[in-house]
Amino acid sequence: MMKTMTISKPKKQKKTMAERSNTLRAGVLGSNDGILTVVGVLFSVAVATSNTFTIFIAGLSDLLACAFSMASGEYASVSSQKDTERAAIEKEREMIKTNYQDELDVVAKYYVERGVTQETSDKIAKELMEQDALGTVVRVKYDLQLGHYMSPWDAAFSSLVSAASGGIFPLAAMTLLPASIQWPGTILAVTLSVALTGFLSAKLGDGLVKTAMVRNIIVGLITMAIHYSVGLML
Repeated sequence: MMKTMTISKPKKQKKTMAERSNTLRAGVLGSNDGILTVVGVLFSVAVATSNTFTIFIAGLSDLLACAFSMASGEYASVSSQKDTERAAIEKEREMIKTNYQDELDVVAKYYVERGVTQETSDKIAKELMEQDALGTVVRVKYDLQLGHYMSPWDAAFSSLVSAASGGIFPLAAMTLLPASIQWPGTILAVTLSVALTGFLSAKLGDGLVKTAMVRNIIVGLITMAIHYSVGLML
């Protein structure tokens, strides 16, 4: 006889590290895009005209467009991920009801593959499944925690704010600095900004900090060079 199993939904819990990291990731990517897209427009327009107001309006328009575009993109992406996770959980809920033994075997196999003996794995699986069948299965199969989903609204808001904040650096440098240092000042502002986003992205993703920073700087310089060339053709 199969023992009573717990498959009810858990109460609201604090955000996990993965959830917080996802929001921070969206923020870092949004900031980087904000910097590069705004400076691209600024360089193209500034080469074609010296009118500060025209340059400012072009840069501000692109900043707003980039911020809302990043926000909507993150919302759609994370919402899709959340829907997929929920569908997987509902599938496992039904499988526990209709094919409990197979689910129990999957949990036992999970521990066997990690060096636990078959006998001990069977005991662990049985105990965990009796305590929280659904939570155990989705953790083993999908590395998910019940009740913990990536928030599309958090990701969208993070991207919106960070993209707008990132775009402010080149916009302020190009429109507020004296004409004599306008170009080198903007290049310096962008270089430092993308170096910072490269540093943060590497830290969040456990990547190589130096590589990420250098890569971002190179991309930033190429972006500025391309848009400067576009401005010359206008």
